[in-house]
Amino acid sequence: MNPVFLDTGYLIALEASDDQHHEEAIRHWRTSLSDISSIVTTTYVFDEVVTFFNSRGHHAKAVEIGGRLLKSPRVEVVRVTEELFGAGWRRFQDRSDKRYSLTDCLSFIVMERRGLEEALAFDQHFEQAGYKTLPDQRGA
Repeated sequence: MNPVFLDTGYLIALEASDDQHHEEAIRHWRTSLSDISSIVTTTYVFDEVVTFFNSRGHHAKAVEIGGRLLKSPRVEVVRVTEELFGAGWRRFQDRSDKRYSLTDCLSFIVMERRGLEEALAFDQHFEQAGYKTLPDQRGA
């Protein structure tokens, strides 16, 4: 499998047993892990994930997940530079017909630049932007 992008919702679903997609994420992760060559995400996704767990009183979990992302040789956390931020902000401004978050727009820019076609995501915005989500949510 080609490298994939990791979105906030997928990682939260993997780690939060009360998430609506938890069982599906666990099943998908267990069956697909060996097929994933590398994972790309951004510092904005990283921030959303650790903030999610910390804001719910799970500081140790936030630190654990953040540490695993930063230490994994299979995960690349792309730093949102001033240039990338500007490109994402322009995309956000240009898509007034969509409900994309700024983090979504930054993710799409990174995916375009890296030639990534698939995202570990439950966010339908990825499909709306022309990417395949894993697990496949079409028809679900």
